[in-house]
Amino acid sequence: VLHNGLIMQFLRVTKQYLPHLARLCLISTFLEDGIRMWFQWYEQRDYIEATWNCGYFLATCFVLLNLLGQLGGCVLILSRNFVQYACFGLFGIIALQVICSSEIYVLNLALGGGLLLLLAESRSEGKSMFAGVPSMGESSPKQYMQLGGRVLLVLMFMTLLHFDTSFFSILQNMVGTALIILVAVGFKTKLAALTLVVWLFAINVYFNAFWTVPAYKPMHDFLKYDFFQTMSVIGGLLLVVALGPGGVSMDEKKKEW
Repeated sequence: VLHNGLIMQFLRVTKQYLPHLARLCLISTFLEDGIRMWFQWYEQRDYIEATWNCGYFLATCFVLLNLLGQLGGCVLILSRNFVQYACFGLFGIIALQVICSSEIYVLNLALGGGLLLLLAESRSEGKSMFAGVPSMGESSPKQYMQLGGRVLLVLMFMTLLHFDTSFFSILQNMVGTALIILVAVGFKTKLAALTLVVWLFAINVYFNAFWTVPAYKPMHDFLKYDFFQTMSVIGGLLLVVALGPGGVSMDEKKKEW
């Protein structure tokens, strides 16, 4: 009862800006990637041309599509304009990157989970994206999107696990995995998600402090990638805190019992 009261108090205080913060964190991976493409235009184009041997024109088109798609989608989501179209555009960017870089397939699939949560948040109950689909009572498409988003958040979280034998890494993995499973099944969802947000943010700032490493060192880019990847997970979890678990969850089923 005490922790439920604390969560409700937290939500009352933060309800004005929590969804905005969640969206910013969630799309930070796309934002960082788009900005990096802007500043490393020639390097990105030459890399694509050399890797795929596709010629100057196609390489330029690929980088331009990625840059405009990611930055444009981020601007629309943050300004709350055409959010559903922006999400579908970013889904397209994810698909494009999966085709071109299969080694980051799991991360891209997990980022799709965050976009699903964004779609669920933006979707008005009165204006269904699924016009013509028969009503399923309480189990609306929005609730299934929330379930899918939560499950894919687990995939996103798995990309953050550190597989080494140090005590802190083992502890970090065990605590984080237990909390993310609670989020996935929708049990004590808001408390588990908020605890995980605080836990991940502290670890992220401490271990992925890319700003302390000179930009010319490879470790700078590696830490920056990890930092924004973790921020996207945090954004997804903050959306879960703001939205709740949805109808397809243990928290909701308990109310029926």
